[in-house]
Amino acid sequence: MKTGPVLVLGLAKTGAETAAVLRSEGIDVTVVEERPTNSEYEVRTRAAGTTVLTGAPADGWDALVAGFSLVVPSPGVRPDHAALAAAHRAGVPVRSEIEIAAERIVAPIVAVTGTNGKTTVTALITAMLDASGSRAIAAGNIGTPLIHYAGAAPATGVDVVVAEVSSFQLEFTERFHPKVAVLLAVADDHLDWHGSFAAYRSAKAKVFAAQSAGDLLVYDADDPVASALAATAPSRTVAVSLDPARVDAARVVDGALRDVDGDTLADVASLPRALPHDLSNSLAAATAALAVGATRDGVRAALSTFRTMPHRVALVGEARGVRYYDDSKATNPHATAHAIAGFDSVVLLAGGRNKAVDLTVLAADLDRIRSVVAFGEAAPEVERAFAGKRPVVRADSMHAVVRLAAGAAQPGDVVLLSPACASWDWYAGGYEARGDDFAAEVAQLIRETDELNETADTGESR
Repeated sequence: MKTGPVLVLGLAKTGAETAAVLRSEGIDVTVVEERPTNSEYEVRTRAAGTTVLTGAPADGWDALVAGFSLVVPSPGVRPDHAALAAAHRAGVPVRSEIEIAAERIVAPIVAVTGTNGKTTVTALITAMLDASGSRAIAAGNIGTPLIHYAGAAPATGVDVVVAEVSSFQLEFTERFHPKVAVLLAVADDHLDWHGSFAAYRSAKAKVFAAQSAGDLLVYDADDPVASALAATAPSRTVAVSLDPARVDAARVVDGALRDVDGDTLADVASLPRALPHDLSNSLAAATAALAVGATRDGVRAALSTFRTMPHRVALVGEARGVRYYDDSKATNPHATAHAIAGFDSVVLLAGGRNKAVDLTVLAADLDRIRSVVAFGEAAPEVERAFAGKRPVVRADSMHAVVRLAAGAAQPGDVVLLSPACASWDWYAGGYEARGDDFAAEVAQLIRETDELNETADTGESR
């Protein structure tokens, strides 16, 4: 039965690919792009091959939406958008692109979500499958829209699709049904978009809500929210934990990653990095990968060679016995807490644009924090979180952030850019641009330090 006309909201990469796929099936598609400012807008308009409307409809959303059988919002279209409210009033279904895509993908899907670690676990599962000889692709929020792989199947050269899925994408799903779902820890994030933590966690739970008894949910048993959500899953579940006493979970015991049966997956010493969240991510990835065809040899090979992705607790330099780490991807307090837990003495660099979450929790692990440099729109909130507990200074540029941190740090310390906030107040290029700016400032600091050392060695005056 042919689907009636479809309205797609947004003509960025996901919207354009969704429109093109539906149009290729002979479905009438209209796209509304309210802010056609992207430099690729004209190209995407032509590629979509369908009607494109710009701006809000002159006759109102109710009149426009009433003529469609389905509305597909691009990721980032808020639940309270006027078009979606009109769809609800008219009884027109609203469905996410990932659900549209999943219906067209024949290969098994592994879907990964959680507040932090999604991209790393998605990439790691894909690497494990590749090392096992399976033809795997990573898609979704990791970069390429899931709809791009409509029709993916073993016959087309794809054995498994590994999809990173965000709460924005899951919000508008009803029948999304991955063969394996991975639910990492769930903590406060994107409350400015979802409106409440209850709504946010409800969206995350949709990663497994439509699974059946023959499917699998892998979840972080060390996180109380993920554990509570997993208790409602209709599918089989496997827990992962860093607690060696959790005999019902894949866990870390005696320096080894072990599966739920207690068999060794890999030695911790063989991992390039073994911070607590690295171990948890590795266990989740291995459990999921083995469920869709990875071999133990493939899992071990991937774990031994996988390198951390950029801007995720990445070492960018060392000067005067102080190491500088870029964790710009940490855009919520939960991610920052995980990063802090990996070090003994930290000068924390935090701030940016808060996403309506409580920043006072940043002070929960004070024993590991020497001092704090606060920056960006949220600097006053960061200051309040540490007031009377640790020294806090405020910086008005990344140059000042790095110099103030260098002045506060002592040999053996770690200077950690782990902002707990989004980057859009200072950086149009997102967290990547923020991390790159930090790395450039650290590089400049190291050059100046080296020059001073050379001058001292030769006895020259400057």
